[in-house]
Amino acid sequence: MNFQDKVCVITGGANGIGRCIVEEFLKAGAYVAFNDIDSESAEKLILTYGHEKLLFVSGDIAEEETIIHFAEEVKKRFDHIDFLINNACMSKGGILSDCSFDDFNYTLRVGVTAPYMLSKLLMDYFSLDGAIINIASTRAFMSQPDTESYSAAKGGIIALTHALSSSLAGKVRVNAISPGWIDTGAYQKEKHYTPKYTSADMLQHPAGRVGEPLDIAKMVLFLCSNAGSFIAGENITIDGGMSKQMIYHDDQGWTFNPHKAR
Repeated sequence: MNFQDKVCVITGGANGIGRCIVEEFLKAGAYVAFNDIDSESAEKLILTYGHEKLLFVSGDIAEEETIIHFAEEVKKRFDHIDFLINNACMSKGGILSDCSFDDFNYTLRVGVTAPYMLSKLLMDYFSLDGAIINIASTRAFMSQPDTESYSAAKGGIIALTHALSSSLAGKVRVNAISPGWIDTGAYQKEKHYTPKYTSADMLQHPAGRVGEPLDIAKMVLFLCSNAGSFIAGENITIDGGMSKQMIYHDDQGWTFNPHKAR
């Protein structure tokens, strides 16, 4: 896809899925502004791609001053933006690991409040064919133990998606993507990454493999393109079909050991 001279803003762009999205937009000809707390990894991206089409703003997106500063730097560098990709989030655990009031709210600030505030601060700078893509998760719909902070944030970003889609109708298209198991190792700090999952890990997916960041990045670019111009307010699950399986004990080779569940 050709995004020559389009302007894309991404949170959490130094590693993992975010880094893959940054690189794919750059390869497609776009200018990219990204934020992250990992300045070391961000500088490696700048060394690879240069400053001409890449703007990095360091800081913790959980803090209001960082969000405002990021938005102001974007406005200072570009006279408009085309795409906002709200990718940043992390887990602070849950009820079984004594996730605190502050930890829980920190996750919500990164995963829900920051996307809302950036959308608000940048909404008047979008081009006519602008798009916001929120990176959610299948954990918004299904869980493992001790994931309350992350699951709540991802549920929140999906609700925020359809709310923003209604509020910004006719101005900016808003959609979400919910990844399943995505192996981000090749887009982390490790130079020579070798996947550590087993053949069973792959074959349990109806698609026959574990996901990779490109699976998500390609959908982001599609939703931002003219080909996705009639898609709005949607959440698109990309998990190799994993969440569509009905799983019961002793069915299809699955077994449940309650002693290992906690």
